[in-house]
This record gives sequence, structure tokens and C-alpha cells, in this order.
Amino acid sequence: MATRPDLDTLYDALMDEEDARSCADIPGSACTNVPANFFRQVAATTLTGLGDALTNPKTTLAWLMGMVGAPVGLIAWLVPVRESGSLLPQLFIAAQIRHLPLRKGVWIFGSLAQAAALIAMGLIAWLAEGALAGGLILACLVAFSLARGLCSVAGKDVIGKTVPKRRRGRLNGLAGSLSGGLVLAFGIACMVWPPGDDDTIFYTALLAVSALLWLVAALVFRGIDEVPGATQGGRNGIAAALRRLKLLRDDLPFRRFVIARALLLCTALSAPFYVLLAQALHSGAGMLGAFLVANGLAGSLSSMVWGRLADRSSRRAMIGAALLGSLLGPLVLAIDQFKVLPEYVQPWLFPVAFFVLGVAHAGVRIGRKTYVLDLGGGERRTDYVAISNSVIGLVLLATGLFGLLGSMIGAAGMLLLLSLIGLAGAIFAVRLPEL
Repeated sequence: MATRPDLDTLYDALMDEEDARSCADIPGSACTNVPANFFRQVAATTLTGLGDALTNPKTTLAWLMGMVGAPVGLIAWLVPVRESGSLLPQLFIAAQIRHLPLRKGVWIFGSLAQAAALIAMGLIAWLAEGALAGGLILACLVAFSLARGLCSVAGKDVIGKTVPKRRRGRLNGLAGSLSGGLVLAFGIACMVWPPGDDDTIFYTALLAVSALLWLVAALVFRGIDEVPGATQGGRNGIAAALRRLKLLRDDLPFRRFVIARALLLCTALSAPFYVLLAQALHSGAGMLGAFLVANGLAGSLSSMVWGRLADRSSRRAMIGAALLGSLLGPLVLAIDQFKVLPEYVQPWLFPVAFFVLGVAHAGVRIGRKTYVLDLGGGERRTDYVAISNSVIGLVLLATGLFGLLGSMIGAAGMLLLLSLIGLAGAIFAVRLPEL
């Protein structure tokens, strides 16, 4: 294990700046512990990022539900529950977290709860089947998502108190690169040794390994040296939470950020349509593994770059990433329609495009995470994170209507529509104040 001087040296080299020990926007008592806190949070975020990839509702959980014979109607709820379930309650969770001068305990509890939910899913898959198993797994996913919301609110607040400005983007970027590299290795392994469609042991073991990742992350996070923070404004009840929504009306920079973030969801929502187009036009045995590898490469290669860009200007990082993601769709569709590429290269068009989309999504994600941390100083940070996440949760639920629209205009039409939305998001992000 690295000694403290080793961590200090590594931290200074990673920052690569004369003011590497700058402590802007954090308490002075926390300044001497920045390197250790930085790397502990990198490690915890990397572990949970890998766990998120291994329990992806579009792959692992969908296969698991199919194997236990769950109805299609329950399977369709996996993605909305996973994403919106962790975002919607955050406005009300924040009201309780604000009572606590130290918030890392909330993150640890959330991490342990996510591990428990995954273990329960594995036991259900092993012991039950049919609609009962599907309903119980979905109930576990609700608990998992709520715990994920706890970690989201508390984690960002702990970062805001322990890592200075102009360092937070690199924290998210380094964690994204590390977890992306591990996902890449997993994708290659799936290409070399593909699991069977009905291999219950494999998928339940995968859930158990993922639960272990969250347990280790909780242990790592426990070592963070957090100083007490403000507890003002931690009133109880729905009324207090709803009063915080006035920030959307009264705080113009924050309102613009939330609108831009909603429009920039296109980089996440576009991904399934690239997969659908590849399946319909270029189906092949190794295609799923190729998409996993592309996704892992995108995160591992681009996250650190986006992190450095976000530390210089998180606004420009969001704009650049949004333009990359929105211009990609029409270009890929045109290349496929007019058969520009040689026939033996054509099947790899969509995995390559998926890689570029992953790069764009990493930029949007790191840019907006860094922006909201820098925009919300002091006691407002928790409210900013919670309100924006809750609003985005509602938007994600509303995107369920896209399923009806997709049946009318097809995957290619949806890709074009989302590209236009992403372009609008990039234009709107230009209006954000530079931090």
C-alpha cells in the first residue's frame, strides 16, 4: 500500500500545476488531507462504476429476468426504475442529509444497501421463478435505486468539502478511466468466453461479485477525512423540499443548467438505437461483445481528457461533448445508407460509432457533474444536486413515451430526433455562465 508521501507525490504529478495544493472552496482544515481524500474517492467511485457496468439493466438484469421467466411487462420497467428511482427522491433525501454535519456515513449506508439488494436479487433468481421472481427482483431494484440516490447526494457533497475546485473534474475523469478499463476487460472476456443465455450460475455470481465491489467501496470511503459542514436548512417534510424548487424559478444560472442537462440526456438515450440498428442490419455472434469493448474503451481513454477539460471549463466540455454526440447520428446513418465503407468494414460501423458516442457521453457526464459542483458553493451544493437530479428523474420517466414514438419512426428516426435534441442542448449550454 502506498505511503502518504507517495500519495502526495502522485497527486502533485497528476495535477501537474504549480498550484497543485490550492484549496479553493474547501475548509482550510481539510487542505492537508486532499491527496488521500482524492485517491480514496477515486477508488470508491471506480469500484461502484465497475459494479454499475456489471449490473447494467440493459444487459445483466434483463438476461436474469428472462432466465427466471419474468413477464415482458416487468422487464420493460428495469431501465426506468434503475435511473429515475435513484433521481426522483433526491429532493426529499437532501432535506434529511442537511441535518448531518458529516455526510460520508450516508454514502456508506447507501453503498451497503446496494450490496444487500444485489445479494437479494441473486438469491431470488436462484430460488424463485416466473412473475413472482420478476416482481421481487424489481422490488430489490427499487431499493437499490433509492440507495443509489443517497450515494449521489452525499457523495457529491463530500467531494465538495474535501476536494478543491479545478480538481473535481480530474477525480471523476480518473475514476471513469479506471472503471472503463475494467469494463473493457470484462467485454473482451465475454467475447472470448461468451456465457450461455440460460447460465443462471454465471449471472448470479456476477451479482455477488458486484455486491462485493460495493462492500469494498464502503470500506474505502470510510477512510475519507471529512470535516463537519453546515446543517442549516435541513428542515423536514415535503413542504421544505418543495420550497427548494423555488431555486428553479429564482436562480437563473441553475435553471439554465437543469434545462441544458435535460437536453443533453440525448447521449444516454441514443445508445440503444445504435445497438438496435446493428442488430437489424449487421447481426453477428461477436457484436454484443464488440459493443461492450467499445463502451469500455470510450470510458477508459476519454474520461481523464474530459476531466482536465472540465477543470478548465466544464461549460465548454459539455458543449463540445454534446456537439460530438449530436453530429454523430446523422453522419453514421448517412454512411450506412449510402454504403460508403467497404463491405467487410461496414459491420463495424456501429460499434465504432458506439465508441464515439461513449466518448461524447463521458464528456457530458463529467462536464455537468463538475459544473454543478462548482456552481453550488457551500450549503447550496446539496440542494442543487438534489433538485437537478429529481427533475431529470421526471424527464427520464417522460421519455418512456419515446417507446411509442419509436414504433412509428423506427430506430433511425429516433436517432435523428435525439441528435436534434442534443444539438439544441449544445446551443443552450452556450448560454450558461462560465465558472
